[in-house]
Amino acid sequence: MKAICTLLIFFYTALAAPVNKPVDKVDLSRFAGKWYSLYSIPTIYDKGSRETTTTYTLNKDGYYNVFTACKKGDDDKIYTSKLFPEKDGDGEMKAQFLWPFKVDYWVIELDDDYQYVVVGHPEHKFLFIMSRKPFIDKKLYDEIVTRCKAKGYAVDKLTSQQHHG
Repeated sequence: MKAICTLLIFFYTALAAPVNKPVDKVDLSRFAGKWYSLYSIPTIYDKGSRETTTTYTLNKDGYYNVFTACKKGDDDKIYTSKLFPEKDGDGEMKAQFLWPFKVDYWVIELDDDYQYVVVGHPEHKFLFIMSRKPFIDKKLYDEIVTRCKAKGYAVDKLTSQQHHG
């Protein structure tokens, strides 16, 4: 009987936990523009960067040209990449930093007014909390972190991008 109760609790918990998946709808035109990367679980390429901004420009071919600027040490760095929407307007996208390789890039949370976005990965490899402004309300940040933790992200690895604003 104890084993059955344990199994039931396990399945209930698994079913009740939020699923790590892309949002259902992204308006590509509204998503375009400048975003401040405020907090991240950095990738090997982002480690040590700060004050990161990313600008997405939707081109006529239906994908974004991406311009990322940040500081690393005393140096200003600039990177270009591409972002490809994958399905009919949902948050599943692929980032391409080096041709021909593409990486999953999921919009897992998006504000109704496109003022903040959370970008993740199907295997929880990275996480970015971005805003249209160089800051975010502490209460909202805490709520986002709680939701991301429930989806399986290692939120204790989040680092600040040290924007001043």
